[in-house]
Amino acid sequence: MTETTKTTLSRRHALQIGAGAAAASAIGAPAALAASKTVKIGFVSPKTGPLAPFGEADRFVIDKIREALKGGVKSGGKTYNIEIIEKDSQSNPNRAAAVAADLILKDEVHLMLVGSTPETTNPVGDQCEANDVPCISSLAPWQPWYFTRGGKPGQGFKWTYHFFWGLEDVIAVFTNMWSKVSTNKSVGALFPNDGDGNAWGDKKLGFPPVLAKNGYTLTDPGRYQNLNDNFSNYIDAFKKAKAEIVTGVMIPPDFITFWNQAKQQGFKPKAVSVGKALLFPVVIESMGKNAHNLSSEVWWTPTHPFKSSITGESAGAFAQSYTAGTGKQWTQVIGFVHALFEVAVDVVKRSADPTDNEANLKALTATKASTIVGPVDWTKGGPFANVSKTPLVGGQWRYVNQKFKYDLVITANETAPIIPAGGKMEPIG
Repeated sequence: MTETTKTTLSRRHALQIGAGAAAASAIGAPAALAASKTVKIGFVSPKTGPLAPFGEADRFVIDKIREALKGGVKSGGKTYNIEIIEKDSQSNPNRAAAVAADLILKDEVHLMLVGSTPETTNPVGDQCEANDVPCISSLAPWQPWYFTRGGKPGQGFKWTYHFFWGLEDVIAVFTNMWSKVSTNKSVGALFPNDGDGNAWGDKKLGFPPVLAKNGYTLTDPGRYQNLNDNFSNYIDAFKKAKAEIVTGVMIPPDFITFWNQAKQQGFKPKAVSVGKALLFPVVIESMGKNAHNLSSEVWWTPTHPFKSSITGESAGAFAQSYTAGTGKQWTQVIGFVHALFEVAVDVVKRSADPTDNEANLKALTATKASTIVGPVDWTKGGPFANVSKTPLVGGQWRYVNQKFKYDLVITANETAPIIPAGGKMEPIG
């Protein structure tokens, strides 16, 4: 056992003793007991740093959730107040672990919610697993969440549960989009040295074996460090391979650097499908007209045929309320941040005691919820234990130069026909 683990466990033990003493002193004091009907929910996301676009919409979504739950949530004949405690990971895994520890050991949350890339979900999940706190996570492909944390087939985790799509889904979406454009099937890869990049580029579980099976030639020059300022070696390698397709999973600043340098160096692929960086309108608009027909995976849109289990709003109505409330274009993360709280409320409603971690865990494992991003179900066993998959499609950004400069058009929905397509895939001009 490491010194860090010893410290964490001893602090938790001290809190347990303190909680027990407080309970003992409250015997014969009904008012004090009655005042304790509050369920604390911790939420960790990157509100600052290079992953900040993932946390851009948190304020709107959480304010909306607080308003909807201001009368409390009923469970087992009682009404519980809901207290949401937010923490900023600052786009740093060590910071994510530290604030999760604070939420567990100082704030004593009853449920933890976390989203936005493995650099956030994984350290928070590990803290919850070590300290016996139920954790619901999303906004990261399930493979880097599961395998990077030591998950094995037939042996999952006790306290941490995840809903999102997987690498098999994004590979299918990307190849579906590429098949609609005439190319030589030569693909250049941009995989960073982080949880996502190592999973996407894995020679057994990632893109390489599937692309090879489907007749694509992949040029992977190797891992780069995030916040790289020079992609010339990658561009040169792609030129030599005559790559007409570029793929990868990049933080927004890195993709902007790469794309600007590609333009400067005369590299003109026909299709560019990159995860993470190309999800956000704020990033796309920052590139002016240079983002036209760039493509990415699409997790959620206003046309998704689902509604909120908390407010009853459709996906379309929710997106409209976001634009009306913020003046900004809808962004995919609002659906999944909202869904995290939907699942948490569903757990609270079904828990025998929402202020007891074991009771919440029992309710969590039995979750079959309908959310604004689709069904979340941990009773089926998922692709692996603790994982529930959500639908994924693909789309391109079209420059329209209206109130919002770009529209995101669904161009490949073969993986989820329930999500309507909005146009045809076009080559980059």
